[in-house]
Amino acid sequence: MSARSCPCGLPEAYGDCCGRFHSGAAAAPTAERLMRSRYCAFVRQDAGHLLRTWHPRTRPERIDFDPRMRWTGLEILATTDGSAFHSTGTVTFRASYRGGSLHERSRFERVGGAWVYVDGEFLE
Repeated sequence: MSARSCPCGLPEAYGDCCGRFHSGAAAAPTAERLMRSRYCAFVRQDAGHLLRTWHPRTRPERIDFDPRMRWTGLEILATTDGSAFHSTGTVTFRASYRGGSLHERSRFERVGGAWVYVDGEFLE
């Protein structure tokens, strides 16, 4: 990843990639792109984006970030559905941080036409 590429791992600059979703200028077109934008929001500690893209029935009241957490990379391992033609989808990923990694299968749904994160299952 170059200094100008987006933290989500795609080669685009942040503003052209996840930045447009964070600012509200565009909505993520797929569950995978929403997953990437949410990872990037954790990297940038953007609680607003995380809360806006969390399903209303599972959304926490607030997000507390660990100031010592340093995310180092995202690897998308699998996707199921989650395109413009679906109402649900899953994204299996590994998010690395200094000292370890998080492996999760996340579930997404469309609410009002927009993709939102529902919940996730931690994997070994």
